[in-house]
Amino acid sequence: MDETRKLFVGPRLKRLRRDRNLSQAGMAEELGISPSYLNLMERNQRPITAQVLIRLSHAYSLDPREFATDDHERTVSELDEVFADPLFRSAPVSRLEMRETVESAPTLVDAVNRLYRAYVAMRGAREAFTPRLHDRDRAEDAPNDNPVDRVRHHIQEAKNYFPELDEAAETLASDLALSGHEPFYAIAERLHARHGIRVRIMPIDVMPDSLRRYDHHRRQLLISELVEPSGRTFQAAYQLAFAEMRETIDALVARLEPVDGPARRLLRVSLANSFAGALMMPYGKFHAAAESLGYDVEVLAARFGASFEQVAHRLTTLARPGQRGIPFFLVRVDSAGNVSKRFSSGRFPFSQYGGTCPLWNVHATFRTPGQVATQIIELPDGSRWFSVARSVKRAFNPWGTPEPQFVVGLGCELKYAHRLVYARGLDLSAADPTPIGINCRLCERVACPQRAAPPLMHALIVDEMKRGVSPFEFDPT
Repeated sequence: MDETRKLFVGPRLKRLRRDRNLSQAGMAEELGISPSYLNLMERNQRPITAQVLIRLSHAYSLDPREFATDDHERTVSELDEVFADPLFRSAPVSRLEMRETVESAPTLVDAVNRLYRAYVAMRGAREAFTPRLHDRDRAEDAPNDNPVDRVRHHIQEAKNYFPELDEAAETLASDLALSGHEPFYAIAERLHARHGIRVRIMPIDVMPDSLRRYDHHRRQLLISELVEPSGRTFQAAYQLAFAEMRETIDALVARLEPVDGPARRLLRVSLANSFAGALMMPYGKFHAAAESLGYDVEVLAARFGASFEQVAHRLTTLARPGQRGIPFFLVRVDSAGNVSKRFSSGRFPFSQYGGTCPLWNVHATFRTPGQVATQIIELPDGSRWFSVARSVKRAFNPWGTPEPQFVVGLGCELKYAHRLVYARGLDLSAADPTPIGINCRLCERVACPQRAAPPLMHALIVDEMKRGVSPFEFDPT
């Protein structure tokens, strides 16, 4: 921790104490400080010292960087997006008030976010039966699928890291390596020997519309021949997750999503996917390789028999205390600008209910398939980020059928970029970043030629005698 920088962690300290069911006197005794001093820290009237931070990390097995990292701005951005809804236009909430609420009442912020997600889901269900006649932005609509939103929230809250699954996958990967076989054959052999499940690669005429299917009665895992080798390994590892980790996964799901329903089942799928990725890329070996290779995604893919997307996703999960990787974010978009994946182990302020900024070069990457593109971007709050983007494909495609097109964007705060192979030879301190927004409805940048919609929180200005650079002009005050 920087000794010269005062660190106020009151809300996080209070939440940690309550999560552990401790009184102020009990926590103070464990930390070797007075209850009154702990009370002052919880009320942000005293900063946390390096000594107390070290004691805290030892007493509760925490990484000190969890407290040294400020997630408030990400939370404020999420709250900003909620209050940008036209529902609140007559009662605007200032960003200062949001920041104060995030710092002093984080549980209240969680409650507001949950309430708004429920409102969005109900509004979406209503609009499905009474569609609006006017056109809405393609990628700016709020999602109607509340289970997807709930699962994304759970994963984001965990920073995409589930230690129970990661540690079990690492142990299992060591056992599989003893067989001497390639990962796919080792996993298939274990499925058959331990669980009586046979893995079969099936021709397209047998599985025209499926890439993977588990036949419970015949105890066969059927994988389409269209799935690439890395995908076959992943699908076999996914099945192994349900065969050997079902109790652990079910316990995690029950804790995060107590009510049975689509969200719980989708969360179970997401956790099995996490286990599969961790089994293909065991934490210790993968972290060491990533650091030594400068996070070269394509070399990591070759070394671990994985795809570009699988490696990029795995890089967002490196949050083990004492062995952390760069806090990456990942986004996957299609050629229409729709976002189908969002993951972050850092504080990148994703839009919860819309697409991405067209000035971000993830969109231009569609024109150069297979090539890696880099870009330094700057958000409206002044934060700077380094992003890497490349087009990806998920399976082989039969002749004459539409080929799905996706681009994966992987990024981190600019202060970490010097550790990336993609930034070698660049003068990061003198870089001229591309200014982007979260999405058009939340972006307050003026004179943007790519603007597709006016910002929700500002009054639209219509001048019949003038045509500006942007199709929408607004009062920035």
